Amino acid sequence: MAIIGAGFGGLCMGIQLQKAGITSYTIFEKAGGVGGTWRANTYPGAACDVPSHLYSYSFEQRHDWTRRFPAQREILAYLEGCADKYGLRPHLRLNTEVTAAAFDESVNRWRLTTSDGGEELFDVVVSGVGQLNRPRLPDIPGVDAYEGTAFHSARWNHGHELTGRRVAVIGNGSSAAQIIPRVAPVVDHLDVYQRTPSWVIPKVNGEYGRSERLAFRYVPFLQAANRERIYRVIEGLVYPVLVGGWSRRMVTRRAQEHLRQQVGDPGLRAKLTPAYPIGCKRIVIDSDFYPALTRPNVELVTDPIARLVPKGVETADGVTREADTLIYATGFHTTDFLAPIEITGRAGRRLHEIWKDGAEAYLGVAVPHFPNLFLLYGPNTNLGHNSIILMIEAQVRYIMGCLPLLSARGPMEVRQAALDGWRRALDRAMARTVWQASCHSWYKNAAGRVTNNWPGPTTLYRRITRAPRPDAYRFG
Repeated sequence: MAIIGAGFGGLCMGIQLQKAGITSYTIFEKAGGVGGTWRANTYPGAACDVPSHLYSYSFEQRHDWTRRFPAQREILAYLEGCADKYGLRPHLRLNTEVTAAAFDESVNRWRLTTSDGGEELFDVVVSGVGQLNRPRLPDIPGVDAYEGTAFHSARWNHGHELTGRRVAVIGNGSSAAQIIPRVAPVVDHLDVYQRTPSWVIPKVNGEYGRSERLAFRYVPFLQAANRERIYRVIEGLVYPVLVGGWSRRMVTRRAQEHLRQQVGDPGLRAKLTPAYPIGCKRIVIDSDFYPALTRPNVELVTDPIARLVPKGVETADGVTREADTLIYATGFHTTDFLAPIEITGRAGRRLHEIWKDGAEAYLGVAVPHFPNLFLLYGPNTNLGHNSIILMIEAQVRYIMGCLPLLSARGPMEVRQAALDGWRRALDRAMARTVWQASCHSWYKNAAGRVTNNWPGPTTLYRRITRAPRPDAYRFG
């Protein structure tokens, strides 16, 4: 088996293989260590907006999280510890990027090509590359003319000192909301360029005291109960927001109240008030973002950017604002699943050509014409309300259930009829969600199709992926 990626998905797959006594697998990772997005994103304030005790594997719960929402360093340390504890290190191929995977029908195996020119054959390929791994830079005229220092938030330039500088941040999503409060106090001036405001709700990010951590350690039931409580509150409170349920109005009012409490200037408050329903774009959970925008050395710019000039940014109204440092907090290429890997299946079919109008996979896991290829965190499995680790574990369990089938009956390939039925069910469920509203979000592709998110509760997804249905596949 080949596993591509050593983030939460790839490591979870490796761990379950180890626990099942299957050791003939290799985890390919293009970076120099495990962690995926939590290794790549090291910007100031990088953290998760899912509570710590839920943002971890169910089978490897950490009792000593220091805060209620985990910071990047703690998450990375957790993943490093999992790789060590479960013996994954000998199976890691670090600094090795998979550039292509082609199904060789003459031997019914996958031929993987890596960036160093190597080729290897595998019976099964599992993609764990995720959705948030390729930084997206906006297409702004004048990029080459800009003379200052520019970098993406996921490629933070730690050698570039920001103290006393004039800085521009493009973007105002979750990453920007974490970066801006840490940057604003040290820079001379900060311009924040906003295209569309985000809905923001407060983050209650208190510390876990020593007594709490000890209780979680020595009374495991308390930690399990705490994790279950968090899960049920999120599932019962936040999911209804996304489908027009009972809590949408309540959460909207809370976000509006949060804005009124933290931003006194009516003009600035108007610029920060979204005109789309809450949940259409990812909700920002942060209590420091708004206060940072009210600082005297910070300006929120809502005029569209026209171009970059050598010394800064020019907006559509003709105003040029100087900036010697430009930070792109503009997210990732989220809808180009598995890119830039070239995936070729039966009869020379290319995955990215099949997906040109939007990525789709049966259960988010399998694609017709690509036997023995399984996806983790694939199309329509992202969440807008809960921990993605829940979805990853369900997918890994499903793939583990496929292994005995393909071992006994030969290569397994999902039937087109199964995918068609899955698509129809998704479309019906998606029609009820707020993501269909008229807002720009990373959940949608260029055609406006929601290709990233799962439109149902996590309980439903975990139930329908509990075990593979052999009749959904053809074998041999």
